[in-house]
Amino acid sequence: MRHGKKVMHLGRKTAHRKSMLANMACSLIEHKRINTTLTKAKALKQFIEPIVTKSKSDTTHNRRLAFSSLRDKTAVTELFREVAAKVGDRPGGYTRIIKLGNRLGDNADMAMIELVDFNELYTTEDKAKKKSRRRGGKSKSTIPATPPAEAVVEEEKVEAPAAAEETPKAAAPEKAAEAEKNEEKESENNDEA
Repeated sequence: MRHGKKVMHLGRKTAHRKSMLANMACSLIEHKRINTTLTKAKALKQFIEPIVTKSKSDTTHNRRLAFSSLRDKTAVTELFREVAAKVGDRPGGYTRIIKLGNRLGDNADMAMIELVDFNELYTTEDKAKKKSRRRGGKSKSTIPATPPAEAVVEEEKVEAPAAAEETPKAAAPEKAAEAEKNEEKESENNDEA
């Protein structure tokens, strides 16, 4: 049984472990992501999440608590200004650990730990704009509005081949490409309507 073994010792004595985690946390705050071993990343996650939670309320007491853990004045300043502004509405889970495979020299599990709100690849702003519903949708009264638009599309299709016949054979591919572009635009307009 592993009762009372909550701390990851990381093969270091207490002072060395605390200094290492403080340095890694300062690097994470400064660079927003760092590469390290998987075990160190998990230990860093436990170390930094409570500090980021404290940074959400900017008081002198919380700044002193963060400084006692981080031991770096610039990191504390950046934490309470930039990081706290981005994570203000997030209820925990400020870091993400992504496994990177094994290191070449000693085959250690490597991982990247990053601050979640500073990664632009995983933003969910587009998903927030588009809302889906289970029932309903557009009523049937809007369906008759689409056939006149289709009639306009058919008329333009008739004009495009006529124009292609009038031009010489060298210009015909250009007209065909323009006609295809027009058809794509009109299909997009029909999808939006």
